[in-house]
Amino acid sequence: MDPKHRSRLITEGRDRAGARAMFKAVGFTDSDLSKPLIGVANTWIETMPCNFHLRRLSAKVKEGIRAAGATPMEFNTIAISDGETMGTEGMRASLVSRELIADSIELVCRGQLFDAVVCVVGCDKTIPAAAMALARMNLPGMVLYGGTIAPGRFKGKDVTIQDVFEAVGANAAGKISDQELKELEDVACPAAGACGGQYTANTMSTVMEMIGLSPVGFNSVPAMDPRKDEVAFNCGSLVMEALKRGTRPRDILTSDAFQNAIAGVAATGGSTNAVLHLLAIAREAEVPLHIDDFQKVSERTPLQGTDGDRFEHCSGIRERDRDPQSGSHRAIREAAEADRGPSDSERQSGTGRLCGEDQWA
Repeated sequence: MDPKHRSRLITEGRDRAGARAMFKAVGFTDSDLSKPLIGVANTWIETMPCNFHLRRLSAKVKEGIRAAGATPMEFNTIAISDGETMGTEGMRASLVSRELIADSIELVCRGQLFDAVVCVVGCDKTIPAAAMALARMNLPGMVLYGGTIAPGRFKGKDVTIQDVFEAVGANAAGKISDQELKELEDVACPAAGACGGQYTANTMSTVMEMIGLSPVGFNSVPAMDPRKDEVAFNCGSLVMEALKRGTRPRDILTSDAFQNAIAGVAATGGSTNAVLHLLAIAREAEVPLHIDDFQKVSERTPLQGTDGDRFEHCSGIRERDRDPQSGSHRAIREAAEADRGPSDSERQSGTGRLCGEDQWA
């Protein structure tokens, strides 16, 4: 594939002098405009921890793109926090936001004639929205998940947002005091990152790796882990590999890929919201997928471990102890060894490599 297969139309020739003049007004040079233009869709927002650190990661993605010989152009979209809005009328905005996010990514990429795109995502609906946009456009690209939050510490134990929700009930029942609830609230979410549990965000993060739109191992690195910057930087060379190979999302989003994704959800005890998101992604990719398929795959897929294991190996809660044998690496390997479905490590990912080879470290 011509690495400037789309951007030539906006940057080259006498008739594009006006466009080049406007690009130069914001700092792009002739050298920049002679290279492939790679969109960086940043879902940063200041309203939640899930996406709060994405400016930092997007900056690293752009560094990696420049190092790989292309020109990054960052743009933004919106996000709604499920964790903050649930129980209020604000929650009604959540699923609607998925469509708006997908539409906005598509519009900017089509309008600005980007050659490829890296979508940097965090909270629940930003992940499937990015996948929907990639499938709809069929533009070379990938999804980078910002990563899960670290655990807080309360009375000598690791705690997450789930402990806060449970403590609300305990307080209402008179089992803990108002002061204890306040102290837990203050320490449960210590920094940026998505909700600490195999809820929708971490589930869809696993799905992105299993389905091939994220390199295996990238999403599993927690939000504030020092390795996350390296992962983000490496997205630059990987998206350029996909562009040069001509690897498009619909080359990856096959029926077997969706079966893999469903198996990943079942194996990790993930959120049932994956059903509605995978159905939406499949529709954009024009791949037949039905709600009954989820039951069929679930019946043949073993659940890997207990709730505690899921925290450690899938949600990144024990990020201090993570290694390549945990998270999605483990899910792919054990699903293949179980021989109970199409899940395997010999399927292509968005980088053009096999899933089994597609490790960041």
